[in-house]
Amino acid sequence: MGGSITDVPGVLLGHEHDLRRGSGITVLLFPLGAMGAADIRGEAAGTRQMDSLLRPHPASRIHALVLAGGSAFGLDAAAGVMRLLEERGVGFPTPAGVVPIVPTAVIYDLGFGDPTFRPTPEMAYVAAEKASGTAPERGSVGAGAGATVGKIFGLGRAMKGGFGTASERAGEALVGACAVVNAFGDVFDPLSGEWLAGARTGDGKGRAGTEEAFLDGYVREPFSLGNTTLAVVATPDDLSREELIGVARMAHGALFRSIRPVHTPMDGDIVVALSTGAAGRKGNPMQTAVLAGRALERAIADAVRSARGAHGLPAARDMRRRESP
Repeated sequence: MGGSITDVPGVLLGHEHDLRRGSGITVLLFPLGAMGAADIRGEAAGTRQMDSLLRPHPASRIHALVLAGGSAFGLDAAAGVMRLLEERGVGFPTPAGVVPIVPTAVIYDLGFGDPTFRPTPEMAYVAAEKASGTAPERGSVGAGAGATVGKIFGLGRAMKGGFGTASERAGEALVGACAVVNAFGDVFDPLSGEWLAGARTGDGKGRAGTEEAFLDGYVREPFSLGNTTLAVVATPDDLSREELIGVARMAHGALFRSIRPVHTPMDGDIVVALSTGAAGRKGNPMQTAVLAGRALERAIADAVRSARGAHGLPAARDMRRRESP
């Protein structure tokens, strides 16, 4: 139990955020490079250079991964990470110098806090400088600073989302996971079935039930397109691009089990699967995929359990206090 994605050798992580203005950025660095693959299921994804994870690409390994708030504006933040890596001489070698490969994905958080504030390349540079192998902060931090969940009835009846992380082991095998949870749907603990966070009743004191509302025929147009869960799973074992594609696909099961409904037209859900190769051994892709699903389930729950209420929205911990006698 517990753990974080930084338990995986070859994965460093750093955050930078402005909690008052309600947005931020999370940077993962891979000093050894990382083989990767992405599986995008939501229909409203916002990405940059994700092609390097979606099909055969001349650069077989990536050097960093950026998760950011700010919607499409946040994609520009990747330039700060590229600058730091170029200064360190890290990147895909070309005759004119190195070119860092830095896939980036964003969440829409412009309705939370200050809508004019967006993560900048300077913030991303700082987050990358801070990146380390120690256990990262979680909750309302980094790209999770402006994350919210349960928005079927509008942001005013939603709850706070956030950033979470966990790891799972089986013998010598290890998989770490992290997630930025900014889902349209409600978040549940898949083991206990407990509702953790999501749409609230009109008085703000209880669970409204997003799936139940749709089952009852609820219709509201237009729905906000600003929702997404960004997830990363990583192993130190050697896996091929084709094997990682399968791991990323299977790891989406964690989203199915934890978020209801998920992969809606209002979400941009992405799972990135990475192999750093730091363990120096060939991995078992099916074992990795099962561990990835378990670690990601716990990372999603960790994101909302660790979040703190802000800008008028409660977090899971606030709702538990209200239910206590």
